[in-house]
Amino acid sequence: MSSVMEIQDAIVKLSPSEKSTLTVWLESQAEPVMSEAEEAALLAKLDQAAYELDAGRGVPLDQVRGRVAKWASR
Repeated sequence: MSSVMEIQDAIVKLSPSEKSTLTVWLESQAEPVMSEAEEAALLAKLDQAAYELDAGRGVPLDQVRGRVAKWASR
């Protein structure tokens, strides 16, 4: 396995395009940071959504797909 110093030496030799690609990849590897309060709020919203779906108050999947298609075409 390469050491950090070997990796740094290899990065210096990359083209700007390759460095950009590497940067995007490295950023995609970062774990998202969520505070305990944000996580609790998200879990509460997911619980509420599950409750509403179980109660029959959800939107059918084909309608969701149609809405997403409209949003994506804007």
